[in-house]
Amino acid sequence: MHDPLALDRDTGPSSHWLATAHRRPRPRLDEDLTVDVAVIGGGIAGLCTAWELARAGREAVVLEADRILSGTTGSTTGKVTALHGLHYERLRQTVGAEGAGLYAAAQQDAVERIAALCAELKADAELEQRPAFTYVTEPGGVAEVKAETEAARAAGVDARFVTETGLPFPVAAAVRVDGQYQLHPAAFLTALADAFTTAGGRVFEHTRVLALHELAHIRLETEDGVVVHASEAVVATGFPVFAPTSLLVRLTPRHELVVAAPLPPEADPQGMYLTPEDRTRSVRTAPYRADQRLLVVTGEAFRPGAGDVGTRYDRLESWARRYFPGFGEAGAPLRWAAQDVESADLVPYVGHLHPGTQHVYVATGFGGWGLSGGAMAGRLLTAHLLGGPRPSWTELFDPRRPAALREYPDLVRSQKEVAAHYLGDRRRLERAQSLAELPPGTGVVVRDHGQPRAVQRDLSGVLHTLSARCTHMGCLVAYNEAEQTWECPCHGSRFAPDGTVLQGPATEPLPRRARPDV
Repeated sequence: MHDPLALDRDTGPSSHWLATAHRRPRPRLDEDLTVDVAVIGGGIAGLCTAWELARAGREAVVLEADRILSGTTGSTTGKVTALHGLHYERLRQTVGAEGAGLYAAAQQDAVERIAALCAELKADAELEQRPAFTYVTEPGGVAEVKAETEAARAAGVDARFVTETGLPFPVAAAVRVDGQYQLHPAAFLTALADAFTTAGGRVFEHTRVLALHELAHIRLETEDGVVVHASEAVVATGFPVFAPTSLLVRLTPRHELVVAAPLPPEADPQGMYLTPEDRTRSVRTAPYRADQRLLVVTGEAFRPGAGDVGTRYDRLESWARRYFPGFGEAGAPLRWAAQDVESADLVPYVGHLHPGTQHVYVATGFGGWGLSGGAMAGRLLTAHLLGGPRPSWTELFDPRRPAALREYPDLVRSQKEVAAHYLGDRRRLERAQSLAELPPGTGVVVRDHGQPRAVQRDLSGVLHTLSARCTHMGCLVAYNEAEQTWECPCHGSRFAPDGTVLQGPATEPLPRRARPDV
């Protein structure tokens, strides 16, 4: 069990997993390098790919802009399951029955792979086998749950329709899949990173890649001016930092909030739960102290920059307190957030980055299921890179697949949102008549001589003024007061109050600007 007392230290917005994973620092790349395969991104997709390559005897390095697991992977729920909400019925509509079956096969393979790796690496990852449930409490949702059960079974998942669960409240219906897993994601992947380096691989942290050039060989340029030459490259950065427009328009960022607090062991619902109701609610527990379990509740999915994040956190916490007596009684619940990327057709993009490349690969669009998706990506990308037999589901995940006609309404709607965030000044100074009245811990976008400026007053009262244009593609950022970050609603880039990049696809900070005349 990992030390829960680590949570009492000043860890900032880190998740429970990052606060207790005991990650050791990795060096920064400070000299030019020539390597067989360069993997950009130190989350589960990047680390699983690097590990699989090292096992196969290929030379690989991992280049991480921050610290490994600092992005989506370090804040995930830690569920490892092939049951992805009400997903299989939707997949039958988007990719057909055969496609749904291939998706299920890939996810079940990934679940088994993660469990096997935990055993092989002897990872202290708190791996626990649990049933997974997707449930509804309203009678109006029963038909949808029945349809999902049938679709999952048709796809090859051993799903059952049930009306009883371990939750402390009644449900109207649920899909149940046994033999799934939950774990400590950061502990598992820290062990995987250590095994990768033991096998001869190298991991470099604080090594942000700013440019990728595909010539006779791959040329990567970092923010420190270091150049990496590689035969092949993998972009595994969540929302890809390098991607053609044809892929960008088919990806949508999604931000989710997490609250967590200890419960007595007898209150453990003994399973992993998800409901589409109440703005989505996800529930699991994790080992905590000897006489406690940590209840982890996730929900309130929204597009970055949507605002009212504090209200969303309060709503999520109120839900947990209402349905799980004792939640938060031992102290204020932990809060953190996770961000993932959804694909237009509900299937991740794993394979060649674009039709014109043979040597650059991508893994993205896991839609909140990055643990099984990342492990799947590691197996699939390694098959590509080794040139050997590929899984039967290879074409299903190919990023070069054409968009289906049914995708177009959602694509048009999403791009209208992007255009609105690019063209319009979304926020003005509302509660204050001047910047002098801007409360600490808040931020606004104002116009200064026709140019949008992002102005934030930090908790010590100091004003920070930046360009309000995201350095990725120029959309206007918005301020998240609960997490003290500037966020791009278009593609999900996140920045610190001083403009530093916290999460891509942006690779450059928001430029500083003079204080506006407001």
